[in-house]
Amino acid sequence: MQVSAYLKLSVAVAVATIALKTGAWWVSGSVSLLSDALESLVNLAGAMFALLMVTVAARPPDDDHPYGHHKAEYFSSGFEGVLIFVAALAIVWAAVQRLIEPQPLEAVGFGLVLSVVSSAMNGALAWSMLKKAREARSMALEADARHLFTDVWTSAGVIAGLLAVMATGWAWLDPVIAIAVALNILREGGRLVWQSAGGLMDEALEPEAKAEIDQVLEGFRGPTIRFDHIVTRRAGQRRFIDLHMHMPAAWSLGRAAAVRASVEQALMSAVPGLRASIQLLPMDVEAHFGDPKDLL
Repeated sequence: MQVSAYLKLSVAVAVATIALKTGAWWVSGSVSLLSDALESLVNLAGAMFALLMVTVAARPPDDDHPYGHHKAEYFSSGFEGVLIFVAALAIVWAAVQRLIEPQPLEAVGFGLVLSVVSSAMNGALAWSMLKKAREARSMALEADARHLFTDVWTSAGVIAGLLAVMATGWAWLDPVIAIAVALNILREGGRLVWQSAGGLMDEALEPEAKAEIDQVLEGFRGPTIRFDHIVTRRAGQRRFIDLHMHMPAAWSLGRAAAVRASVEQALMSAVPGLRASIQLLPMDVEAHFGDPKDLL
């Protein structure tokens, strides 16, 4: 199944869980169940925006975007993080109102059943989406999957709290649980925004990918070949590496180009989604970086 198909399924599941959780809140009057329903509303908006950004990211390079549109997925992650913040504020507002004016809960058992069903749907989908996100290196899909996992843990906390309310009769536990839910999803929202910002600022590749790159380059290093100025970055599903390869000045252009092609192919085979750009230089020539004029 493609990434876009998973996100379409996420939209459908979000609609179903909103209906179930809103019904749970409606029959019980629980503000913590209301907070759970609000987070599912965020899930829906996030999944729809993620689907849009994945579609944009899949577009081929054009005159205005010669390196492609891969970074569009990071906007999805950041947008979902902002939505989480908004949902958290709405949850806190509703919880504070309930603390000021406590209300008895009704039909809590039926509301809990609806919440459990919706959580099971989210959990199964999130596990499948996260697995696919790692295979496809999709930031948008991973963000949506992790948000769904947060929704599952949130629902588990709400269910446990409402069972405690039923056991103790302490109605004040309901809004307190809702506030705890809001704080938890605020943490997740902050993490998503931070990840998005890091991707937009061209973060380096993961340590595992760097290790693969070092291993490949080590296989080509020798008395006549050396590498320096190795720089990596990520852009959505695509990965990039730029480096200099030094070799004897006496080599013909054809021989040097053939070795470079071998290095590029080995790098791209070792690290999925990698695009390598190698500049050829004579062994006794160094490229100069860091000149103050470059900063002007």
